[in-house]
Amino acid sequence: MDFPQDMSKACFAFRGYDVKNLGRTPELLAVPEYRPFLLAPLAEASQECTVTLGKPVDLIGMIDAGEDFELEHYGEALAMIVAIEQGQLSVLRECHGIDTGRAAFNFGFSLGEISALVAGGTFELADALRIPLALTPDCIELARDVTLGIVFSRREALNIKRIQNMMVEINALDQGVIGMSTHISPNSMLVMGTGNTISVLKERIKAEFSKDTKLRCNDYHWPPLHTPIVWEKDLNSRTGRMLHTIPGAFTKPSPNILSLLTGEMSYDDFNTREHMTRWVDHPQKLWDVVCAVLHSDVQAVIHAGPTPNIFPATFDRLTKNIETQISANRGVKALSTVIERPWLKKLLPKDAGLLRAPKLRHIILEDWLIENAPQS
Repeated sequence: MDFPQDMSKACFAFRGYDVKNLGRTPELLAVPEYRPFLLAPLAEASQECTVTLGKPVDLIGMIDAGEDFELEHYGEALAMIVAIEQGQLSVLRECHGIDTGRAAFNFGFSLGEISALVAGGTFELADALRIPLALTPDCIELARDVTLGIVFSRREALNIKRIQNMMVEINALDQGVIGMSTHISPNSMLVMGTGNTISVLKERIKAEFSKDTKLRCNDYHWPPLHTPIVWEKDLNSRTGRMLHTIPGAFTKPSPNILSLLTGEMSYDDFNTREHMTRWVDHPQKLWDVVCAVLHSDVQAVIHAGPTPNIFPATFDRLTKNIETQISANRGVKALSTVIERPWLKKLLPKDAGLLRAPKLRHIILEDWLIENAPQS
């Protein structure tokens, strides 16, 4: 797939922490022309890990050894992901002559928003990593008692407000803490809970909603960022205190950031510290960002980082659903053509932008870089 000729019609999406974090990074490092641009941020991130985590960390050695940075290496995983995302952008600029700074905007899931701030020049890499790394030991400890679940409905939109109210009621029972971490789509959301709270929510959903609404648990343990569980260790207030003295963050990111904290382009010259404090415990508004991307003028989303997952999967599901509707409904098919006319698009309801999903191009950056690597 060719790279967009006009970068002002493209945006970058940055991934966050996941079960698998290495991706095709070893293959990228094996390309001689790419290696220096990847090693530099990895070395900087290794040094910050060593200082903040209080132990020797060699991210390059871990990658060469094939380690996949699972929960016990959560801090190293965070540093590696952000470093590789920045390295991939450097490779694009230096080896392929693509001006990543001309993108229409950037966005990122969870940790990806921090990476977008680095890409936008608001933070230096080491400074951006300092706070999430400082929270790592408590995040790992909290994760051991956390269950991740996905609430979804096969037919109807979820009653998000009612489910959130249920979780408030469950928290009042003092048997653990539960909260929404991500609003994925109108019919799905991620929740995290400690103790038996996920089981209690599952039973309440079963009793109150139709059989099409279910809660399915994930087998892995996850650090409970973006939920009130982090209050157990005061991670939000500690983040706010640390942000007082973090260098930088006096410049609006460029490209601008479509934030999963607010669902909007809400960064300015001075509110990054406030946003990052709220980022710790506020849910991710993934669906709002997906809608905003589709309502924008971008024609391509470039997915940065090792094996990006949540954004490509979300756009793919939406695309398949839209294609099904278009094939079954002539009116929807006609509207999907009209939506591409800029003057008319502004007059249509915001949700009509979803019909652009099948026409939006998606580029997995690590795949593109490997396919287009210089030939020795």
